[in-house]
Amino acid sequence: MVRRTRVIVVGAGFAGLAATRELAKSGALVTLVDQHPYSTFQPLLYQVATAGMGTADVSYPIRTYAARWPNVRAHRGALSKVLPGERRVEFADGSALDYDYLVLATGVTTNWLGVAGARENALPIYSLNDAAILRRRLQHCLEDTAAGRRESCHVVVVGAGSTGVEIAGTLAELRRRTLPLTHPEIRPDQTSVTLVERFDFVLAPYKPRLRDAAAAALRKRGVRLRLGSTVASVEPDAVVLDDGTRLPSDVTVWALGVTAPDQVADWGLPQGKGGRITVTEALTVPDHPEIFVAGDLAGPPKPLPQLAQPAIQMGEHVGRQILAAAQGRPLRTFRYSDPGIMATVGKAEAVLQFPNGMTMRGLPAWLVWIFVHVSYLLGGRNRMSVLLNFFWRYIGPRRSATSVTQ
Repeated sequence: MVRRTRVIVVGAGFAGLAATRELAKSGALVTLVDQHPYSTFQPLLYQVATAGMGTADVSYPIRTYAARWPNVRAHRGALSKVLPGERRVEFADGSALDYDYLVLATGVTTNWLGVAGARENALPIYSLNDAAILRRRLQHCLEDTAAGRRESCHVVVVGAGSTGVEIAGTLAELRRRTLPLTHPEIRPDQTSVTLVERFDFVLAPYKPRLRDAAAAALRKRGVRLRLGSTVASVEPDAVVLDDGTRLPSDVTVWALGVTAPDQVADWGLPQGKGGRITVTEALTVPDHPEIFVAGDLAGPPKPLPQLAQPAIQMGEHVGRQILAAAQGRPLRTFRYSDPGIMATVGKAEAVLQFPNGMTMRGLPAWLVWIFVHVSYLLGGRNRMSVLLNFFWRYIGPRRSATSVTQ
């Protein structure tokens, strides 16, 4: 009997799931590994942080995903060591697995960029736990302000990429539409939302007209923009800019920069910029053609945007290349097909940029943004729940928009 190819996929994000799906079709023995028992849909974490959705809406059990195919198994564990010579990986709990091919798709983590006090006093929004912590912090801040136990609940968001713009716009809408109903004790001057960005514009990858439209939409919602400003330090109650300006901040959200987790250095693989693992054009580790890297953790010769689509395409490519290698066929270079980029600012306002230069904004772009994100979700229940929550939050009665206390 011919032994089937054994593949270990570490990481259940966009890249890892795409690689698993591709490999499962071939009959290879696939083990999907993650330190959590669920996969997280990161693009909607800001909705969890602002109580528009629950944690179950943006997560999906890994074992349920693996159960779709008889040749796929799930394993919970945090990768601690890669042993290429033995073709084995070891995990923090002491367990180990052997492989013929290995896919590393664990993703990256928050980069504090060496800013003093950022790690201690700012809250990231990169994981499900991050979103839940931010949600509780906002809840406590508002309740304490309403009860007179604190003077204010000012929020400063650092970083005007998609995540920063989305969470700032959502919080500003809640501040204007919902807090007057749910927290009538709080005066308007006791709350604010400020977005800080070192560039002179928001949404750097977009065309100037879309950047300007997004900035105007944020200002219309009451967001205070501090563009062209670099953060020097983060204090428990303020964000200090490099010109000495102190922005009062009861809750500081860090939406700026990512880097490879520290433990990647223990794997003994070559690392490049941002700690990402250096890979060839075929997404293999140099000198180790049996090890592939996909998603944000990969450092290909040509940098790619850290979005869902590059990760999905890299995962699919890796799955196909492993099947080719197992059959003795040569590996192919990975080529990214850009479908465009999009970001939402708030209710009925989003920006969409196609690779051919065409753009879209406003309500049509917002509807496209919603349905594209819903289509990416795993499981019919998640899709229905998220779609319902979106329209109930933004189109339902004002009091149904929810506040961060729910």
